[in-house]
Amino acid sequence: MMDWDHLRSLLAFARSGTFSAAAKTLGVKHTTVSRHVCELEAQIGSKVVHRGVDGLKLTLAGERLVSSAERIEADLRQAQDDIAGRDALVTGAVRIGAPDGFGAYFLAPRLSRLAARFPNLELQLVAMPRVFNLTNREADIAVSLALPEQGRLIAQKLGDYGLGLYAARAYLASVPTIASVADLQRCNFINYIEDLITINELDYLDEVCSGIRAGFQSSSIIAQANATIGGCGLCVLPYFIARTHTELVPVLSDAIRLQRTWYILVHETQKNIGRIKAVRDFIVSEVSQNRNLFLFIDA
Repeated sequence: MMDWDHLRSLLAFARSGTFSAAAKTLGVKHTTVSRHVCELEAQIGSKVVHRGVDGLKLTLAGERLVSSAERIEADLRQAQDDIAGRDALVTGAVRIGAPDGFGAYFLAPRLSRLAARFPNLELQLVAMPRVFNLTNREADIAVSLALPEQGRLIAQKLGDYGLGLYAARAYLASVPTIASVADLQRCNFINYIEDLITINELDYLDEVCSGIRAGFQSSSIIAQANATIGGCGLCVLPYFIARTHTELVPVLSDAIRLQRTWYILVHETQKNIGRIKAVRDFIVSEVSQNRNLFLFIDA
């Protein structure tokens, strides 16, 4: 029988990429992780980590063993939940990765209710417009704008949301009347930084008017909204954000209507862990109960 401590060390290495980072995760010395991996290799008679000039990486045997170890880890956690009761074990850290608009504007103000229900739960919210790697444990739960193309992930549609074109009243007063999409060519625009866009669904401008380029760019939708309020130009904003700012008015709302979809993702080995399930169910419920926030203006 393989030693579980040895398998835990291999799992930690697979998730972090180095022995030192794995040791930090486990609270041991890096030599301990290295020794565990060596002893595991001796026990099974096969290399699980390739040690090359370009660093360390899992071998095919190592990848297969990690997959099996993840299932064992999930089964152990499931057994703990079943024995002690789920609510009693909703404890520990859960990291949520989400786009900054959803995370900062919608989810963050609502998490206090979840924290009140489970006082031993530690909530970590990473609100950034990026793809989160759940296999490497960059997050336990991710809210994504696209379905994953690969990986052992469980995906569920969370909900649709609408976006429109907005500007501050002061900016609109400073430019000729915008009566058609063609008039947008002479306007200033605000958008994401082009070479930092890692999610295709955040690349809006060609859907609004072909050929336009933003003079003000930011990786944060919150910064974009504030720049729009400040009069920097026109910006595509989700309705649930724009509606919170009375200084903003819709532009060509009949002609310009965009829609995107959120999906909620968890790794299949973590889907039944008590704390993961509690947080995931809370997010799904909150979006469902507040879906009118995300609809088009005249819906």
